[in-house]
Amino acid sequence: MAQKLTDKVVRALPPPASGNHITYDTEVKGFGCRVTAAGARAFILNYRRRSDGLERRYTIGSWPDWSVAGAREKAKELKRHIDGGGDPVGELVAERGAPTVADLAARFIAEHVVKLSAHTRANHGATIRNDILPALGRMKVSAVEYQHVERLHAAVTKRAPVLANRALAILSKMFSLSIRWGWRADNPCRGVERNREHPRKRYLSPDELRRLTKALAEDRNQQAADVFRLLLLTGARRGEVLSARWDDIDLTAGTWTKQASTTKQKQHHQVPLSAPARQILTRLREKNPASPYAFAGRNGPLKGDIKRHWKRVCMAAGISGLRIHDLRHSYASQLASAGVGLHVIGALLGHTQPQTTHRYAHLLDDPLRSATEKVGAVIAGRASAKVAKFRRR
Repeated sequence: MAQKLTDKVVRALPPPASGNHITYDTEVKGFGCRVTAAGARAFILNYRRRSDGLERRYTIGSWPDWSVAGAREKAKELKRHIDGGGDPVGELVAERGAPTVADLAARFIAEHVVKLSAHTRANHGATIRNDILPALGRMKVSAVEYQHVERLHAAVTKRAPVLANRALAILSKMFSLSIRWGWRADNPCRGVERNREHPRKRYLSPDELRRLTKALAEDRNQQAADVFRLLLLTGARRGEVLSARWDDIDLTAGTWTKQASTTKQKQHHQVPLSAPARQILTRLREKNPASPYAFAGRNGPLKGDIKRHWKRVCMAAGISGLRIHDLRHSYASQLASAGVGLHVIGALLGHTQPQTTHRYAHLLDDPLRSATEKVGAVIAGRASAKVAKFRRR
């Protein structure tokens, strides 16, 4: 049954006793109005897919949300698309089954985050769970655009500007991998301006170092105290110290070889151990000779909330605003203040980029000034060089 469809005709179409009935339009082939037994009316388009001749039916929309004129124009547009090789129904099915950002996050965690350190895995998981998924989780990966990412970054910035940058970096990596996996062709994070970050410059003052040393000596948990002592004596990261194995420590040679799996740069990193550091490690080895870990727990390396112990020690020392990671900065600041070159500091800390170590450059001012003053005094005649006499053998 076919006739020229108008809004008046569609309104008058009688519902069938059961199922549905379609009345086709005489102006556009395949375009029609479907009426159900319940009286619902919707516009449809029947067509054959050009690739294999398969007949398909596409639902344009319901009446009266769509007028006959509007639905007819949409049908003409769809037919032009079909003549060009398009398949509206197939494209709709593909879109409905397309991966969401939640799907992307799940694969990202399973295939990428799992390779990272435990600390990084925890941080990435929290950022994805608390910030990325609530904002974008239900969206299709292919539908996310620049403005969606920018809006997410701006929202997190109001609460934590640095965290907003971390969320953006994680999301950018997710979309970079989605391109590799063939889920989309571009990265919508590109061009989103990051917040300005100022490197943290919190170091222990000489008085704070004295109070911290005293608090560590008096703390009830000496295993945790040794963790903090070794962090301060080596400049290592917390995860590196907690996962240190005796197989990687040579107390005779005084060296510690950090395995690539434990370092941020994913590279082996060998560092010399000072006499106080070796004394701590020797004592730990004698206390737990059977454990493969320097800081032994019940069933492996030491676990637990080390931050809780740090908070207690800082309170006892009367120190505020000092993070565990600032012990690493304090180690580097002591080296810089002693006149050690930035390249040596970078090597001891395991930095791969010179600009990372450059944050300590201003601390070199005192030893450099002292050195140039000595030279100036000699040249001006206010001081003379001393000649050291050596015994003959």
